[in-house]
Amino acid sequence: MKKYSLFLLATFVIVLQVVAFAQAESITVHHELGEVVVPKNPKNVVVFDYGILDALRMMEVEVKGLAKSNVPKYLEEFQGKQYVDVGTLFEPNFERIYELDPDVIFISGRQADQFGELNRIAPTVYLTIDAQDYARSVTNNLQLLGEIFGKEEFVETQLRELNDAFEEIQQQAVASGLRTLFLMVSEGTLNAYGPDSRFGVVHKEFGFVPADPQIEQANHGQNVSFEYLLKINPDLLLVLDRNAIVGGSISAQQVLDVSLVKMTKAAQNDRIIYLNSPVWYVATGGLEATWQMIADVRRALD
Repeated sequence: MKKYSLFLLATFVIVLQVVAFAQAESITVHHELGEVVVPKNPKNVVVFDYGILDALRMMEVEVKGLAKSNVPKYLEEFQGKQYVDVGTLFEPNFERIYELDPDVIFISGRQADQFGELNRIAPTVYLTIDAQDYARSVTNNLQLLGEIFGKEEFVETQLRELNDAFEEIQQQAVASGLRTLFLMVSEGTLNAYGPDSRFGVVHKEFGFVPADPQIEQANHGQNVSFEYLLKINPDLLLVLDRNAIVGGSISAQQVLDVSLVKMTKAAQNDRIIYLNSPVWYVATGGLEATWQMIADVRRALD
């Protein structure tokens, strides 16, 4: 009986050790859509957000599947056959994802409606960027990815360098006093974005003075005209060419090559900056993407 009791005690201790080990080898992630338990250092990784894909690439984390439909040029290596195409940014291919047997799936806002079904296949982590607090969102997302994949030291080094870059640019932007307008051009349509928009990082983190503080805060910006550009007369015009991402018959440079735009201070002082559009539009929050955004803004201050 004594031997049996000792056996039960030993078995109980082993069970506790196994449970403790399992807990140590997983992370409970709380996000806006729920709570999931993710294994540490997952091997089969599926990604639906290019900012996350960018960050994992910088961390040298292998990815098995991704949505290949709009991969930015700087991430074009992921178009290779070794990476499984798991659908579009809005329409996941559930059968193909299931066949991959993923350990974790990363999604963002475009896939939020599909969270429940994806989470039934594998733990699904929802990471997004708060336009009102870009830097903090990037920090939180990268720190979580670093914890999941054991890249904490790398992440903290990168975040320190990013923070220094943001502070440097903000000081220069404030000192410059450049009245700045963020403009998206799509075919012949012009849309302006203000401090509280999806591109608010320009004014909040980078510190540029808004040329028009009264811009309508719509998801797709405020539709504006060439006459509006001359009336607002920005010192600096930051231009995102949507056609460079989705395709189209005319570039932003061609659209803005008109007399009314040429009369603005931005044009006359050579301060119309054409941004790395795919980075700003579909890969925001990525690590390399953020560095490329910083490079774009630095050109405006040269």
